[in-house]
Amino acid sequence: MVPVDRYFLAALLSGLVTEQLYLDDDSVTAFDATVERALSDPPRVVLDRTHFYPTGGGQPHDTGALRAADGDRVWRVVDVEKRDTVYHALGTAEDADGGDGEPPELPEPGTAVRGEIDADRRAAHSRYHTAQHLLSALLLDEFDARTTGNQLYADRARLDAAHDRFSDADLDRIETRLNELVADARPVSSYAMDREQAEATLDTERTRIDLLPDSIEELRIVEIAGESEGDEPYDRTACAGTHVENTADIGEVVVTGRETKGPEEERVRFALAEHVDED
Repeated sequence: MVPVDRYFLAALLSGLVTEQLYLDDDSVTAFDATVERALSDPPRVVLDRTHFYPTGGGQPHDTGALRAADGDRVWRVVDVEKRDTVYHALGTAEDADGGDGEPPELPEPGTAVRGEIDADRRAAHSRYHTAQHLLSALLLDEFDARTTGNQLYADRARLDAAHDRFSDADLDRIETRLNELVADARPVSSYAMDREQAEATLDTERTRIDLLPDSIEELRIVEIAGESEGDEPYDRTACAGTHVENTADIGEVVVTGRETKGPEEERVRFALAEHVDED
């Protein structure tokens, strides 16, 4: 296996470090780009710019398609991974459905493409990710329970917290409070900030900067507004994921259960109401 630092050096020398546009605007689901590099094993491409979100931070990757700007060729994007740069794994329709389709014919470097992201999948991830931010802030405020991990999907999510045990009454209270925060329609925003400045001026207990590799020198800070204009943000977190623009866009949240994950660690499971089986 080739070391990551060698990948990164090669990317820097060739100028193939993808511009990660989703960090500036995570609402975009269609964009224009140019293929910079194509690799065959496995089939994947590097673009000069992308809005496709790569797996990371508990959030799964986007899927979608790349469409040649000058013809009818279309490539399925079935996985997105960030290492030295962002790799878009390509597959046939059968690959996307778990089949054994033939490897796709790769686009040549220099090919102009239109990136088309699966908007429903992206929207679901953004809703769950924003709900996770609310839940993390709520548990810290009301239970002194710091988030230790999370994982979200397109139809459910879970969060691990440093806490001995949540009772049924606690879960009811958490669900009620979560939906109050959703109904408050609080704006969600993001901005870039120098890491040194962030560590000196922000509450690291909330921003969780300590969880990020030391190599990250510029942070993307995501804020959920306080109750009234001028109040401190309800949540302020270093995060590269995608989010909705307003908590009202999340929709009703259902706390579906809990389980003990170890000494003084609890897992809380939750889902959007539309993804909960009423039976």
